Amino acid sequence: MTALQGLLRKEVFHIRRDRRTATVLVALPVVQVLLFGSAIRTDVDDVRLAVVDPAPNHVTLAFRNRFTAAGVFRIVAVVPRTEDLDPLFQTGTAQQAIVFSHDFAVDLGRGAPARLLLITDATEPNTGSLLQAYAEAVVNQWASESDRAGSLGPARISIVPQIRLRFNPTRASSNLFVPGLMAFVLTIICALMTAISLTREKETGTMEALLVSPLRPWEIIAGKVLPYLAVGFASLLLVLVEARFVFAVPVRGSVLLLLAEGLLYVLVSLAFGILISARTSSQRLAMMGVFLTTLLPNVLLSGFIFPVESMPAVLQWISFIFPGRWFVVIARGIMLKGVGVEYLWRETLYIALLATVLLAASVRSFRERLE
Repeated sequence: MTALQGLLRKEVFHIRRDRRTATVLVALPVVQVLLFGSAIRTDVDDVRLAVVDPAPNHVTLAFRNRFTAAGVFRIVAVVPRTEDLDPLFQTGTAQQAIVFSHDFAVDLGRGAPARLLLITDATEPNTGSLLQAYAEAVVNQWASESDRAGSLGPARISIVPQIRLRFNPTRASSNLFVPGLMAFVLTIICALMTAISLTREKETGTMEALLVSPLRPWEIIAGKVLPYLAVGFASLLLVLVEARFVFAVPVRGSVLLLLAEGLLYVLVSLAFGILISARTSSQRLAMMGVFLTTLLPNVLLSGFIFPVESMPAVLQWISFIFPGRWFVVIARGIMLKGVGVEYLWRETLYIALLATVLLAASVRSFRERLE
């Protein structure tokens, strides 16, 4: 019994000494429940809808109003030609589009089948299926109500929508998960391994020797970062090879651009790991810090599994902070949509700025420790 009491006193002493670790241990379940409960949403809200209306009239206007009244769709653009949809889909401005034929109202008035095309971004297969079902329900409801009211004449209304899925017509789930897994895997390798490596130096006492050496803080960081930068880039190459030849995920855009973007993301992940290690004193605390600030947000808030649009507005704004959200957009854009830097420059610029800020903060933290 005495030995047990001694062990308990020892553990309580360690918890009191390392209060930050104890705080993280207490807060971790709360944060997990809050994030999982808020971010896991299977429904889809605020669907960005584009409309191609070559001959606007009261019929097509009423049809468009029906979509906005459904409470799910938000019209982001009305264009006269189908060709105008390409930049809207490639930039993510539109998730879905309805295309009216030129004689849509005339065909409805004389009882002929009216042509209507529903185009859906199937980059996320589950979301694409839901969008398609929502749109078809609105079309059928509008046709049924108009037919009963006789607002378009005595002829029976007939609308046969045609379906087209873009970017992932087979709705393969691997096309959704593999690009997102790239961000997750690179974060584990780069941020976690770097944070553990540097805090291990502190625990073993070798970090103090480095800090009193002639090396400058940025040179210490460079010496720690460059090996993991090479490891991260090699991992990126292997993941791309596996995605292409094992899971048959297409790479429709520039492979060089994807590698450059991946290298930039590796750099920002390393910067996260360095900053966390500079602010922590143990490997255990560093692992918790990486888990809370990089791994967990990359799973829940990046759109890797659950669409960001379905999350509460607060979480959507919080997700802007984490580079995983932007890299998922970049990876899917290059691999599935085949877009170039002219469509991805905002995401690229954000990751580059974040890497610069984090590296500068890491150097400053080491300089303060040295002083």
